[in-house]
Formats: sequence, structure tokens, C-alpha cells
Amino acid sequence: MKTKITLTLNAKRYDIDVEEDFARFLTAQMKQDFEFYGNNDLKLLLQAYVRKNFALYEQEQQINGLIDIMQKG
Repeated sequence: MKTKITLTLNAKRYDIDVEEDFARFLTAQMKQDFEFYGNNDLKLLLQAYVRKNFALYEQEQQINGLIDIMQKG
């Protein structure tokens, strides 16, 4: 089932339709990164984007380290 999540950027509302299970996760993450019920500027969006990509980078580094360990051992 689809769930609608709404975020306001530069005074414009954006609706995002996602699956219900993912919606709960996404909403929790967005509440950490944004003023979920208020307006957000583009600088805040860019900062959140960079933070999330850094987290992905760190995860990839950890995965590659585990793969290296598994291949050697």
C-alpha cells in the first residue's frame, strides 16, 4: 500500500508516494534531517544529501573491509 509523505522546500510542498514499510523509515529519517512540519530551505536539503551520502560512503568502506577480510581468511 502506498503512503504519502509531504515535505516543504522553499515554501513549496512536495508529496512523495512510497510503500508503507519504507514510509515509516523515511519519515523517521526525514524528521532527523528536516523541519518535517515546517519550511526547509535548499541549503538544508543539500546538507542532508551530503550527510546521507557520507553515511553510504562509510557503509561501503565497511563492506569492502569485510570482503577483504573474508577473501584473505
